Amino acid sequence: MAQKTHTPDPNPADFIQELNMNGLQGRMLRLPAAKPGNNRELLVVYGHHAKLERWWGLLQNFAAYGNVTMPDLPGFGGMDSFYKIGQKPTLDNLADYLASFIKLRYKRRRLIIVGISFGFIVATRMLQRYPELAKKVDVIISCVGFAHKDDFTFSKMRMVFYRTAVTLILTPGITQLFRLVATSPFVLRYAYTRTHNARHKFEAAAADGLDMFNAVLDTEIELWRINDMKTHMYTTREFLYLDNCRQQVDVPVWHVATKGDYYFNNRVVEQHLRIIFSDFKGMELDLQTHAPSVVATKKEAAAFIPPRLRRLFAQLK
Repeated sequence: MAQKTHTPDPNPADFIQELNMNGLQGRMLRLPAAKPGNNRELLVVYGHHAKLERWWGLLQNFAAYGNVTMPDLPGFGGMDSFYKIGQKPTLDNLADYLASFIKLRYKRRRLIIVGISFGFIVATRMLQRYPELAKKVDVIISCVGFAHKDDFTFSKMRMVFYRTAVTLILTPGITQLFRLVATSPFVLRYAYTRTHNARHKFEAAAADGLDMFNAVLDTEIELWRINDMKTHMYTTREFLYLDNCRQQVDVPVWHVATKGDYYFNNRVVEQHLRIIFSDFKGMELDLQTHAPSVVATKKEAAAFIPPRLRRLFAQLK
């Protein structure tokens, strides 16, 4: 009887390339379609607190439907920040960077854009600023994305607190001090887990045991340390004052939300997306979280691609 051979799990490092563009150095993950001959292109734009490896489980699922590309954004994932070239990480500058990437990588090819949370607002602003590129896009998929400051579930008092805190941290000299103290491994390990927005993910991790809790915590510490703090805070201020509803985009949007999203009011998000995009299709997952765990496996991340979205992929040429 022939023995079964064990096929090792794919390693994200095998699919990561250097990315040098506009004077900035970073990385890009390029995962070929699982089915040979599938020429569909999916450009995935990650969220605010990220690096390429964090999304590996989800990207493997997307590869079932086409070639998957995820580039670093300036200041995130260890990539050089805009400050290196004398620019600020405004939403417009991030949108221009994404447009440059599309022009460089896709040329005459059509594509599907998948925007994850903050990545979705970057992709939206890019389509607004570059309508000629919007003509290349078959559909934009919002994975727990948003469009306006009013989409947040924060109380008025909490919103004022966040805006004030971010402005203070961006004060010259304070940013470096905040990174040194607030994002030290010790503080993150013993204080961050109890903060208003982070405690949800750590409670879920703890429910799966101490090993999972520690794995999530170690990854969270790495994410806080690898991302440029000034970029993180500047972009936070950008979305706390966000209004992406001032210009329409002639592209259909498919929006994936979660019932237990502790950041966004799904009803308000839908209203704003209907203002921006030419067509809207919404799906709500019965999940009590905003996004997949930072250590989600392929199997765990599969829950964030609902059956209706899988059928869309099957229909698109």
